[in-house]
Amino acid sequence: MKARGAELHAAEVTPATPYARTVTPERTSLLIVTPHPSGQLPADVLREMLGDDIFDTPAREAFLQRLFDDGDAYTDLLYSLPGARHVQAPWSRFAVDLNRERDDRVDNGVIKHTDFDRRPLYGPGYDLSEQAREERLRRLWDPFDAAVTAALSGARLMIVGHSMAPFGPKLGLDTGTPRPAICLMPGTEAAPTFPHDRWGALQNAAETAFADVINASPYRRVTLGEPWSTDTLSLSHSRRSGVPAFGIEFNAGLHLQEGRPVDAVMRQMNAAFAVFAEAALQLVHSGD
Repeated sequence: MKARGAELHAAEVTPATPYARTVTPERTSLLIVTPHPSGQLPADVLREMLGDDIFDTPAREAFLQRLFDDGDAYTDLLYSLPGARHVQAPWSRFAVDLNRERDDRVDNGVIKHTDFDRRPLYGPGYDLSEQAREERLRRLWDPFDAAVTAALSGARLMIVGHSMAPFGPKLGLDTGTPRPAICLMPGTEAAPTFPHDRWGALQNAAETAFADVINASPYRRVTLGEPWSTDTLSLSHSRRSGVPAFGIEFNAGLHLQEGRPVDAVMRQMNAAFAVFAEAALQLVHSGD
């Protein structure tokens, strides 16, 4: 889909200038949220999952690596942007998924019992009591929600940064389905989190900014709402604050090979994100 209205031009980016040429004052009005970059667990949650194996260093490290790999690895780096506001989750999504509603109790809800390959996270017979569930949410979900709320004060735009597996996992709605290079999640027509009349321009801005990254990969599409239309954090906080918001998913196949980051591609993607974020801010300002 091409942009409606005026063409957006990307700032010049080279390896020597990894960000857009200037850090504009408007960046201070942009909030970037990364809810899933961490593979760490609070010690009590880790012990609930591993039992006494918490003291077996190889087993513990392998388990934590598994959780890191099953999260949105390196999104804290990919979406870093000097001059912008940032809220970054300190804990793994498998302790509490911060991109879920507090009372979401489905399989892939706020507290998960399996990873995305449906492998159990806890030992046989484990049962999380209502009291323990509430305590975990109070400690981990509530402070993050409050931090995002506070950071949105005076903000003009929120971008929530994710990554996705190249194919839909077993725990999900698109199991086995090939995924695009980038998915933009601006809400639905009935419930947009980003102004609906600027969706086409937002997609065009992403296609322009990430063109070199996408053309060098097997993943060739920038989609709106495929495989997801709405980012939960964007929906919840845009409703509460009135600040426009959208989620963005990078296909992990762009920047990871056999689970390891490809540094040159990571630099290129971060540079492209800087250009895209500036364009998204311009789109918000264009509606003033």
